Amino acid sequence: MKVDDDWKWTYLLVCLRPQAEQPEAFIDWFSGLTENELETILGRYPFPFPEDLSAYRNRMTYVLTEWNQQYFRSVDLSILEHLHQEAQHRREQLNHSPQDEVLDDATNGLMFRPFNGLEKLLLVPQFHFQPLNVILSFGDTIVCHYSARMYTGDQEYIPTHQLRVIRSLGEKNRLKIMRYLYQGPRTFIEIVRHLKLSKGITHDHLSKLRGAGLVYAHFEGESLVEYTLRPRALEQILPNVMNYLKQ
Repeated sequence: MKVDDDWKWTYLLVCLRPQAEQPEAFIDWFSGLTENELETILGRYPFPFPEDLSAYRNRMTYVLTEWNQQYFRSVDLSILEHLHQEAQHRREQLNHSPQDEVLDDATNGLMFRPFNGLEKLLLVPQFHFQPLNVILSFGDTIVCHYSARMYTGDQEYIPTHQLRVIRSLGEKNRLKIMRYLYQGPRTFIEIVRHLKLSKGITHDHLSKLRGAGLVYAHFEGESLVEYTLRPRALEQILPNVMNYLKQ
């Protein structure tokens, strides 16, 4: 299935429901919504919602039910526990740290420019798309499913997100991008012209740098408008490697 507008609305509806709700409870609530109730919920957002709300509800109820039966009922409970702990940690962090600092630390380098009408940025930690982030704009609300940087496996090994930084630094074109960004903000096209490589190859290099948290990605709504260097990732990697060697 394509990640189309139906998925976009479903993401929002999940995020609007009470926290820690079980999948079965959400599916029961969602499947019982009338067209009028769906229109009332979705109508407050400027983004156009599905024309046939009944067909949308039935289709996504089927998909979510099968998804739950085939995967989420048997998911590793430690993953869910870690995600709940991550969300609680970020809530507590907001009580004593600036919002931009919490956003930077949580998303590993995503920045959202304020614009007229934007009221809420909703951060949702996720496991399955790491190290990618899913960003959806609904006019006054932006939903960002960010990589929680949690990985299963050998806990004695250096964490995956730290390995990603080390690997990203071992490629000359990525170092060229970082040196270029050291001079100031750059758009994607400016970086393509500087490297003299194809858009596809440049995009791949930037994706690796973003996944490692070595660059800031600046968004206006869902649109990525420019990149800047994120020095803190470089400042953190050497102490992290030294701590690993001393263990």
